[in-house]
Amino acid sequence: MIVGLTYDLRDDYRAEGFGDLETAEFDRADTIAHIENAIRALGHATDRIGHARALVRRLAQGDRWDLVFNIAEGMHGFGREALVPALLEAYRIPYVFSDPLVCAVTLHKATAKRVLRDAGLPTPRFALVESAADIDRVDLPYPLFAKPVAEGTSKGVTSESRIRSPDQLDRLCRHLLEEYRQPVLVETFLPGREVTVGLIGTGERARVAGVLEVLFLETAEPDVYTYLNKEECETRIEYRLASGRFAAEAAELALRAWRALGCRDGGRVDLRADPEGRLSVIEANPLPGLHPEHSDLPILCMQAGIPYARLIGEIVASAEERVGPR
Repeated sequence: MIVGLTYDLRDDYRAEGFGDLETAEFDRADTIAHIENAIRALGHATDRIGHARALVRRLAQGDRWDLVFNIAEGMHGFGREALVPALLEAYRIPYVFSDPLVCAVTLHKATAKRVLRDAGLPTPRFALVESAADIDRVDLPYPLFAKPVAEGTSKGVTSESRIRSPDQLDRLCRHLLEEYRQPVLVETFLPGREVTVGLIGTGERARVAGVLEVLFLETAEPDVYTYLNKEECETRIEYRLASGRFAAEAAELALRAWRALGCRDGGRVDLRADPEGRLSVIEANPLPGLHPEHSDLPILCMQAGIPYARLIGEIVASAEERVGPR
């Protein structure tokens, strides 16, 4: 089988003049190499395609693949993660990970929370600030938490994201609106334990790979999984597999959220607990980071006894099973 690889390489965008924060979600060159080596170890040939514009050029040239392993995040708009899947569907080329609808819904965190809420799943109460005029309309109890509605890798999340007063809410929302040029999600802050749950598979065949707790070290910005904490996770964060009843409850809730949103093949669901220990869904990530040493899903799987090559193999196997014979 010939497997194409679609991705956004951080170095490519830096060469075009984009900065570190703008490219924070994009992949390092060694990530692509690790994925490619794992796919080749399965006996498949690989073809590096690159970002969406490169995919457009290759499709126009008549190039085709048996399967595309897609981790392209895109650069602009709420549909940026949906762009590559949509292009591939237009040409009836099967691909790994979630479809355009799921990618768009989960990227826009307020929309994802509405889907989860309608499915009867717990998620923090929230408001969407689309302009400065909306700030005074936020009617939620403090403390609150605010972040851009459609970013990943904790972009826009700092130690100031936990909000304790109306003045702080006004100041932070105005800053985020100007800095990120998108609405701000404001939700009730949950002070309890934080976990990310790794999932492999689709629908009824989906299973939980493990429940990874995020623990803040003394060197970390406190209480919040900020951009800085995530970027410097080796010195600021301890990742530890959760166990017992808490882990079982987290696994069940994450699996229900994964299926309710329609996510496929592999990814993560992030959860956090309230003061009484009751878990809520924060967000879902259907295009997980896959650096073997720096990304949450591979870290989780390694601690759960799932080597990196096996993780990639199980993700590909889920896509192959879903697509069926060609």
